Amino acid sequence: MKLFHRRNKAEAEAEAVGPQVELLVEGMHCNSCGLLIDDELEELAGVRSATTDVRAGRSVVRLEEGADVDPAVLVAAVEAAGDYTARTAG
Repeated sequence: MKLFHRRNKAEAEAEAVGPQVELLVEGMHCNSCGLLIDDELEELAGVRSATTDVRAGRSVVRLEEGADVDPAVLVAAVEAAGDYTARTAG
């Protein structure tokens, strides 16, 4: 019986690439802020994962293949998580 699946290098690389949106976030003060934002973003349809770097003031949102997620929806989710402001990077 196989108790867990060990991801191989190709699977890890496939997950790391793909569509993503980078957000610039202001108003974060601690790691809990980042976790709140990640949780809020990951609740959205089409979002595979979110990783927020509080020190850098950035959140990288990885999307599911073929997902059509409006960046404005991502910004709204960040701002709904607390007293934060966000905008798309670049």
